[in-house]
Amino acid sequence: MLAAAGIVHPHGLSRSTAADWADLHIALLPVFPLLTVGLLVPLWHRPRLDLAGVATVVAWGSAFIYAAFYTGLDAVAGIGAGTAVEHVAETAALGPVKRPLYDTGEALGQAGAYALIVAIAATAVALLPRHGARILPGTLVLLAAGWFFVDSHIFWPRGVWTMLGFALGFALLAWGAGRRAPRREA
Repeated sequence: MLAAAGIVHPHGLSRSTAADWADLHIALLPVFPLLTVGLLVPLWHRPRLDLAGVATVVAWGSAFIYAAFYTGLDAVAGIGAGTAVEHVAETAALGPVKRPLYDTGEALGQAGAYALIVAIAATAVALLPRHGARILPGTLVLLAAGWFFVDSHIFWPRGVWTMLGFALGFALLAWGAGRRAPRREA
């Protein structure tokens, strides 16, 4: 869904794209936090008092931080900037209107994206003892997608490929966490 939104996302915010810009970010407000579902589902249990349990709590907390801060990006640089540009006087320069909103949104989005990377790494630490190396392909793809997400958002083309990378990474992680790793004989 996010990759498809990235294809139709306006490439820039101008008076002519402002309404579409704001509307798209309103529609995506509840969608971006769902990106963490692929991490939370395999961790859906009560954490134990061990490394995997601590990593689970770190993953949950980091996923929450991602959801809060990335939602802030959409609210400020998406909805706020789009609405401001849509309603600014025809003769007003747009830079002073949108630059502070972009800067604030960018800082929020980067904090959220880095928290998502922490959540991915913590999920791997939590799942590794139970599922073994089977979770590593999904983890590596997710970490790469997370890294690109820091500065790509969902803009075409890089952001769309990043969202597709997340989809592939979550599918691989779900496959890897689908069964226990075989026990080694001592």
